Amino acid sequence: MAQSIRDVMTQNPECVSSDTSVVEAAKLMRDKDFGAILCMDDDQVSGILTDRDIAVRIVAEGQDPNSASVGDIATKDPDTLSPDDSVDDAIKLVREKNVRRVPVVEGAKPVGIVSIGDLAVERDEDSALADISSEPANN
Repeated sequence: MAQSIRDVMTQNPECVSSDTSVVEAAKLMRDKDFGAILCMDDDQVSGILTDRDIAVRIVAEGQDPNSASVGDIATKDPDTLSPDDSVDDAIKLVREKNVRRVPVVEGAKPVGIVSIGDLAVERDEDSALADISSEPANN
């Protein structure tokens, strides 16, 4: 069983500036097959944008994704973990904050994202969430 976040996180997260358009971010998510992007300002993680944020905060509200920026809709100042934090620390944070993904930073540099799927695969590999999370992407 993995002891640290470093062992379970998805490494090298995609990062964009807060002024990147939502359309550009969505295309990046599609092309690279992931559901979250970190928003960066002044070389620091300032937010996290998920595919659900785009659906709920832009599409469902009838906003124009070409004129909205990542900084407009990203969840601001997300809690973060260190790669040396334990898997238990991540599980506790996900439960307390009711979030699905947590940026992982070393110093101020983003080095990964850990998701509830990553944690399920690590701690309960027979769960439905672990099964879904370990499957190849739908294309």
